[in-house]
Amino acid sequence: MNTQPVIFDGHNDLLTRLWLSSAEDPVHDFIYGTLPGHLDLKRCQKAGWMGGLFSIFLPPYAYVKNNHPDKLVNPSHSDFTPQEIIDICRAQLALAQQLQARSDGQIQICTSIAQIRACQKNQQLAIVLHLEGAEFLAIKPELLDVFYESGLRSIGPLWNRKSLFGDGLNASFPHSPDTGSGLTNQGKDLILSCRNKRMLIDVSHMNERAFWDTLEIADQPIVATHSNAHALCQQARNLTDRQLAAIKQSDGMVGVNFDVAFLRADGQRNTQTSLDVIVDHLAYLIDHLGEDHVGFGSDFDGCLLPDDLSDISRLEVLIERMQQRHFSDQLIEKVTSKNWFSVLNKIWH
Repeated sequence: MNTQPVIFDGHNDLLTRLWLSSAEDPVHDFIYGTLPGHLDLKRCQKAGWMGGLFSIFLPPYAYVKNNHPDKLVNPSHSDFTPQEIIDICRAQLALAQQLQARSDGQIQICTSIAQIRACQKNQQLAIVLHLEGAEFLAIKPELLDVFYESGLRSIGPLWNRKSLFGDGLNASFPHSPDTGSGLTNQGKDLILSCRNKRMLIDVSHMNERAFWDTLEIADQPIVATHSNAHALCQQARNLTDRQLAAIKQSDGMVGVNFDVAFLRADGQRNTQTSLDVIVDHLAYLIDHLGEDHVGFGSDFDGCLLPDDLSDISRLEVLIERMQQRHFSDQLIEKVTSKNWFSVLNKIWH
């Protein structure tokens, strides 16, 4: 491959990082300057990274309280207030809107494949809004319609925390994905509402019972936006062979997470991790799902990366490693963008 492939990515946490930033104007820094972390517009453009699913995410309360108490109305609380939960998600949506409005046409919020293709043609950054954990919808269900009208087209109903919608997924390593009860009745209703809106439904933070509940309800391709193979790394969030078979049967896909703890056989948060481990997970998933059902789900700005992939500017090193492992140019194009375009088109139509 003589040129860097176009890269469309299944998961990043840029909007949360912008919300947490102490910079005077982090939106400006992302677009026109240098922003600490894994992503800013110049590095994205240089890497051929044209966008992907950008998560709106409520960080753990203890993390915000200990590191960013200025983001809380009352840091003496033991948890977010309901209004804080809503305000944090609204603030991250507003940051996405600011990225679009202030970028001189360089960034677009996309709700269709046609818009994503236009961004690719015009060398714009494509933002697909994704909700990671739906706690604020338990407080104000009508906000689903509000966020949908603002461009939300993808949702992970659960995160690691227990919520009105289900148990979430949290377990020490090593562990199977079977960590608790499945979806509650409210969780099933939420899945139905999102299915009826033709939204992508993400199973990456679902325990195994919630996964099978979703499979019964969704009636569309099942997608894990940032998960890996449990056979290679026994984190509870990684997918068993039985789950992979179900995703394949649904015509869905898996985006490989670049976080070392979800790659390494020992589950350790050790950045001295070879990029071959990422390729191992890609190859394993391709063997089980087929080459049309695997992509990147990096978790940029929300993960601990291998040293050789320290930020987005180093993606070319991963592509080179895939080439060394005899991934064809056609397969690399599928993994880096085409498979995401295909599954989004199937779900959104």
